[in-house]
Amino acid sequence: MEEIYNELIKQINKDRVLQNEPMNKHTTFKIGGPADLFVKVEKLEELKYAIDICKAKNIPITIIGNGSNVLVKDNGIRGVTIKLNFKDIELVDDNTIKAESGVLLSKISNFAYENGLTGFEFACGIPGTIGGAIRMNAGAHGKPISDVIAFTTYFDKENGSIHKISNEENGFGYRESIFSKNSNYIIISAEIKLEYGNKDDIKKMTDENLAFRKETQPINLPSAGCVFKRGKDFISSKLIDECGLKGLNVNDAYVSEKHAGFIVNKGNAKAKDVLELVEIIKQKVYEKYSVNIELEIEILGE
Repeated sequence: MEEIYNELIKQINKDRVLQNEPMNKHTTFKIGGPADLFVKVEKLEELKYAIDICKAKNIPITIIGNGSNVLVKDNGIRGVTIKLNFKDIELVDDNTIKAESGVLLSKISNFAYENGLTGFEFACGIPGTIGGAIRMNAGAHGKPISDVIAFTTYFDKENGSIHKISNEENGFGYRESIFSKNSNYIIISAEIKLEYGNKDDIKKMTDENLAFRKETQPINLPSAGCVFKRGKDFISSKLIDECGLKGLNVNDAYVSEKHAGFIVNKGNAKAKDVLELVEIIKQKVYEKYSVNIELEIEILGE
């Protein structure tokens, strides 16, 4: 990987090209072994450059955003891990915000408030980027991100082309999109269409949503959010709670006492602890309800 490192730092500041970088520094779970090479790209040209080098040398590529919906395994990630650090945000017309994929949802929520735009308050407390939110069609308070996306621009790393697609072309479903199904598609930016609103009302709704999150979710402890998807006719966290699994642990990985859908890291949890706990939860829920609950978080590495 030394050769790849030397190639990357020709075009990307070496402060943003890190060797054997512990991934627990880059995930909200605070868990994960080292990435062989970890690269923060701040513009499209850097992303293209890094991908071209990796493709030429047949080096595996992993793309991450805020690391808020992933669990990195204890042995880390082989090849090159690229963090999208695209951070530009602007108002492109009176009620449309254009945000690059690395912009945090909380920042977009604040930007919308400052411009008197309503419709994004639901996402104010989701600890991720707009790119990650689109990829998994994240949501809160019964509202998915797909409700406010007008257009998405993405880079196809397979052939180097750039595409701008409409809401319908994103292929949104429950916690999925075309981007969760095709790893070649890398989200660059999105246009978010909102409505005019009263700033006092927007602030009130935002404050209420943040207070609700603080009251109902273990935001004081490292986690990756809800671990399991909802089923077609059941809520996984409710079944986990009814199985009496709150507080269940494997070493420092615990089922949250506050919200049964969360697994939290109470100190030095390893990925293997989380995965073992996941299997216990799945087994207990299946034994009681005869349903298979599916992971919402993504597992990276080896």
